[in-house]
Amino acid sequence: MKLSVSRRVIATSLLLGASPLAFAQDAPETLDTVIVTGVGPQRSSDEMVGNVTAIDRAELVQKLSGTLGDTLATEAGVSTTFFGQGASRPVLRGLGAERVLVLANGIGTIDASSASPDHQVAADGIDAEKIEIVRGPAALAYGGQAIGGVVNVIDGLIVESLPDDPVSFDGFAAHNSVNEGSELGGKARFTTGPFVLTLSATARDFGDYDIPGFAESSLLRAMEEAEHEDHDDEDHEEEEDHDHEEHEGEEVRDTMENSFLQSETYSAGFSWVGDDAFLGLAIRQQTSSYGLPGHEHHHEEEEHEEEEEDHEGEEEHEHEHEEELPFIDLEQTRYDIRGGAKLDAGPLTHIAGNLSYADYEHIEFEAPGEPGTIYTTEGTEGRLELGHAFGDMVGAAGVQFLDKDFGAAGEEAFLTPTTTKTVGAFVFETLEFDDHSVLEGGLRYDNTELDNTLQGERSFDLFSGSFGGHKHWASGWWAGAQFSYTERAPNESELFANGAHLATSQYEVGDASLDKEKGTNIEASLRWENDRFSISGNVFHADFDGFIYLTPGVVVEGGLEVDELDELPVFLFQQQGAKFTGAEIEAEARFPEGALGASWVTSASLDLVDGELDDGGNIPYLPPVTFHAALDADWGLWSAGFNVTAAADQDDPGTGILPTDGYVMTGLRGAVNLSELGFGQDGTEIFVEGRNLTDEEVRYSTSVLKDSVPAPGRNIRVGIRVAF
Repeated sequence: MKLSVSRRVIATSLLLGASPLAFAQDAPETLDTVIVTGVGPQRSSDEMVGNVTAIDRAELVQKLSGTLGDTLATEAGVSTTFFGQGASRPVLRGLGAERVLVLANGIGTIDASSASPDHQVAADGIDAEKIEIVRGPAALAYGGQAIGGVVNVIDGLIVESLPDDPVSFDGFAAHNSVNEGSELGGKARFTTGPFVLTLSATARDFGDYDIPGFAESSLLRAMEEAEHEDHDDEDHEEEEDHDHEEHEGEEVRDTMENSFLQSETYSAGFSWVGDDAFLGLAIRQQTSSYGLPGHEHHHEEEEHEEEEEDHEGEEEHEHEHEEELPFIDLEQTRYDIRGGAKLDAGPLTHIAGNLSYADYEHIEFEAPGEPGTIYTTEGTEGRLELGHAFGDMVGAAGVQFLDKDFGAAGEEAFLTPTTTKTVGAFVFETLEFDDHSVLEGGLRYDNTELDNTLQGERSFDLFSGSFGGHKHWASGWWAGAQFSYTERAPNESELFANGAHLATSQYEVGDASLDKEKGTNIEASLRWENDRFSISGNVFHADFDGFIYLTPGVVVEGGLEVDELDELPVFLFQQQGAKFTGAEIEAEARFPEGALGASWVTSASLDLVDGELDDGGNIPYLPPVTFHAALDADWGLWSAGFNVTAAADQDDPGTGILPTDGYVMTGLRGAVNLSELGFGQDGTEIFVEGRNLTDEEVRYSTSVLKDSVPAPGRNIRVGIRVAF
């Protein structure tokens, strides 16, 4: 894999990060963030084997994009399935969709996002107080579906401890130049006695976004040009030339057609908080409407041909074509009950439980007022955990269940209705020794049943387990290692898909005979930290037996093998062994009174993952080697920051996938801290950001639309955040 990024940019970033060294003075001790995503005793981020990240509200407002995957894409080891502004899921260490479990307050999102990359996640982070990212085997307490990791979106609607203030508010508003779009949100909290009421509302209104040049990549345009030249050598040369001229005239550039996004969320939570217990309930409603860029529905192409045959007017056809750009209307209503209590009953230390019900629906429209396909998901998920302590051994055991009905109806439903039921049990233990070393391990069993209306039922018994340890030294060093084994059941798409999936321009065919996916994982971590500096490294290797992936193939139609159906290429879900190897390296330096009288923080990270199928083929849609660096300065009243992301070429694509060019993307941020002027609490500020300042053409190799839908171009984002 070649690293086609500017060495000068990286060197400059590192020099900028090092520049305050000569002016450094003593720094205060830093505190590690407590991670709630897990099982057993709560631990800080530096007590967990593997790479664990927590992003608080202030940082979320800075990073916020239209979707969850895009908001997290600059974190080490994280990429995005980018599907325009409306839909994306996070990719962790090259594993995405069905292998990364997205949670809302510790329970699954109960939506349709894992079935297709054009389906929005029903927890996008705009109203979150914190997002926790747990990569690799540390997430296996949530089962085999989390083999790649867990992303837990914590909205704070149900509180577990009484707030300090009887009334508080946190809100923001921003305007984006790249899409002439606005975003805003606010959360208010009211406390009286042991009762807490939380109200939240958010909204986005993004137009089609600007892009730096053509929507189609240079490789795709060159391939299409070669195909047209080949056609010119055949009969009907005049007709092909005419089609080619029309194609050239329709090429999208400068603005990404049909990439709009409009969304709203309204939510409320009510909690009772006692001395050693809490209980709360919450309701959240999300609505969203967004365009599906980069493709047109197949039946529209047929209508186009019919209209040409009927010799209808060109202007009338163009008007209809413009109206028939597909889009999705989405709605989910979710109810949550969560509670917990400390216990003093022999070895029992605490009890905690979550119960969630969600009703989700999205409608894919071919044109305004003309619904095409309707997807629905209705489900209930619950989790109960009981903590215990036997001397120095501290842990938890629990049970979890999911009952979900997925439905699809309409001419473009590539999936048929499927019911999924899962029942699981888990146990996790930690044992701490006097020399600051810890052993930990866990086991989990799940039974998963998927019942499809056309293809019948499949049942899977799934086992997962992990064992590891870590040790602290007084010198600031920390070392840990973990071994895990996990089993994952195929999802409804992998088993039962059979039809034209027009969002991805593929005819997808599942395999109801697929076996469970088995993975063996080894991870090692090494860290060092003092008051000013920290550096960490994680290396991992995952060996899969029966890795499931989507690849071009053939099916038998009319007694003949064909690689195309309904004018779309056939893609099959297949299974074979695969190996992933990778690493993440992160470093940070803090100088509270450095150059120019500012408090400086500089950070950098490098992540890479390489994968190969047992037959020697490439695993599709892997992220490239990626480098992130940032430099931030704070003068109290003023703050400023610079960041750069450099991605290598991804020249080892899967079968039928074009290589992806690397990119260098830079950004700047400046803010005025209004709390220094006596307005609001800490975090109240006016800010201006420049994203992708050089208007770089950015294409994510993890996106199925990478060659037809680039990421947004230069964006100036101006906003205000208020906290009191």
